[in-house]
Amino acid sequence: MVEEKADEILSEADHAHVAFLVVGDPFGATTHTDLVVRAKKMAIEVKVVHNASVMNAIGVCGLQLYRYGETVSIPFFTETWRPDSFYEKIQRNLSMGLHTLCLLDIRVKEPTLESLCRGRKAYEPPRYMTINTAIEQLLEIVQAREEPAYTEDTECVGLARLGSEDQMIVAGTMKQLQMVDFGAPLHCLVITGQTHPVEEEMLYFYRCRTSIQH
Repeated sequence: MVEEKADEILSEADHAHVAFLVVGDPFGATTHTDLVVRAKKMAIEVKVVHNASVMNAIGVCGLQLYRYGETVSIPFFTETWRPDSFYEKIQRNLSMGLHTLCLLDIRVKEPTLESLCRGRKAYEPPRYMTINTAIEQLLEIVQAREEPAYTEDTECVGLARLGSEDQMIVAGTMKQLQMVDFGAPLHCLVITGQTHPVEEEMLYFYRCRTSIQH
């Protein structure tokens, strides 16, 4: 929305109060920062009301926030598009002993190929990447690597519906997490680096078992 209607938002804000509501942290997307920059250049006053975000809510799993490296986004693979640029970031984080937060793809209001060709507005059904799919793609990427940064035995933490009453947190290897049904979206995944004893104590409560961990 903001990409398509930024000019409209700014033109209205020139003479009226305009609110722009977003999911998560207001500055979690480059387009949101761009909107603020453009507003300030137009001498439009900007007030920010900070929001809850996965970037800080992730701390509930027990891994300390200052021990995270660069966050990565994992997109859905297609038959013709299988990007792996995030692999190097994960590799770099792990080489420094840092955890990696993986944000999983969300496909909402994506136009269908037919609608793009015909100039009509038609959208694909919403899709939300699961932890299982993310791990499948992560493991596919390392198959051709001589010295993979991670394997199916690498420790991870899977998190679903953070902040809700039915949030789910499970710690285990990639192989173990692939067998877990995390239920409804939204999902995210943490690939753990070197862990502190206090982190290990917290992760113990979420270790992959037969029962679901909350």
